[in-house]
Amino acid sequence: MVNIHQGQTLLTKGDPLGQAKAALILVHGRGGGPASITPLISHLGSEGYAYLIPQAANQTWYPQRFLMPREQNEPYLTSALTVIDDLVKQIEASQIPAERIALLGFSQGACLALEYAARHPRRYGGVIAYSGGLIGADNELSGYPDSLEGTPVFIGCSDVDDHIPLERIKTSTATLKALGAQVTERIYPRLGHTINTDEITFARELLMQVRANA
Repeated sequence: MVNIHQGQTLLTKGDPLGQAKAALILVHGRGGGPASITPLISHLGSEGYAYLIPQAANQTWYPQRFLMPREQNEPYLTSALTVIDDLVKQIEASQIPAERIALLGFSQGACLALEYAARHPRRYGGVIAYSGGLIGADNELSGYPDSLEGTPVFIGCSDVDDHIPLERIKTSTATLKALGAQVTERIYPRLGHTINTDEITFARELLMQVRANA
């Protein structure tokens, strides 16, 4: 594997892994970085969490649109998913199990969070996707292994988004449900490519529930 994103800066917030009750991986969007998604933490209100915020090389996880055949986003896509996988393994090594690990992403980061969960299915604490869907051409959104075992998944998006077709949101929701996830899909009229208060509120409540199960 080409290590495109490996070795980039990892920002950590909240409790140290050895002391935290749960963990949240936050994945930024195209053109951003940890500084662009870290402000969400102050709105999530989840004590007892370790927050891990990775950085994409050149601020981009993969070069083409997420709707393109996966091979056109390689080797960047595999490298990006490996970053998340390495963080999950690091968290588990600190004695935090998968059911207390949550993933949250915006735009490219949302796509990666969903794609990671679908490719590495088991029971996670939750997956929160703001303006994103599963990655690949339409005919590639199948053949995922195993089951998400009831993992809570939230997908929020505008009904009109220049980057995220509504049809891909619907397909992602259906695919993840078929994988055994408990999916909450919320489509917001004329929201645009951004995050609103309702989405943050849902995430805060979900993360509180994950922590309560510790």
